[in-house]
Amino acid sequence: MKLYYAPNTISIASVIALHEAEIAFDALRLDFASGEQTKPDYHAINPKGRVPALITDQGILTETGAILDYIATLAPDKGLVPSDPWQAAQMRSVMYYLASTMHVNHAHKMRGHRWADDESARANMTAKVPQTMTESCRFIEENALAGPFVMGETLTIADPYLYTVCSWLEGDGVDVSAFPKILAFRVAMQARPSVKLAHEAGMFG
Repeated sequence: MKLYYAPNTISIASVIALHEAEIAFDALRLDFASGEQTKPDYHAINPKGRVPALITDQGILTETGAILDYIATLAPDKGLVPSDPWQAAQMRSVMYYLASTMHVNHAHKMRGHRWADDESARANMTAKVPQTMTESCRFIEENALAGPFVMGETLTIADPYLYTVCSWLEGDGVDVSAFPKILAFRVAMQARPSVKLAHEAGMFG
């Protein structure tokens, strides 16, 4: 199994999950600074030009949520998805919020060209990132983090997702000291061997 990733991107969530599942894989780094993700060779793997992309015996899988779910199904003994359907749905509701709202808030800082051609409009998007990311942190703090992990005492695939997003907060201008549950969550995650391996590999810059 091979995983294409880039440092400081959401692809690191899949790296952490693969370590948690104890699934052997090769991590293949893309150089975003040189635009490697835009080249034909990578577009043949993922036409969206984004990471992650997971190469499996059955084919290529993209999109973080789908990859995390797939990893969990390969290691059912790890309990990375709650067995109770309601709890599993609650976990996924956090993941979908991260994908549809919080990650998009973050992307407005450097990826405004996806939504606007006007430079002033893109500047306004960038200027608003500290506010929107702070609002997302407030939602997570108050509604989506049971503590120490998303679903309480047991780590699930929502946790690598949230941890990776939370690694961007200071860079996005968020005063993280205002969110004690998020701070405690990051400490709990940083104690995991899976997260230590990602940091030691320089995946968080």
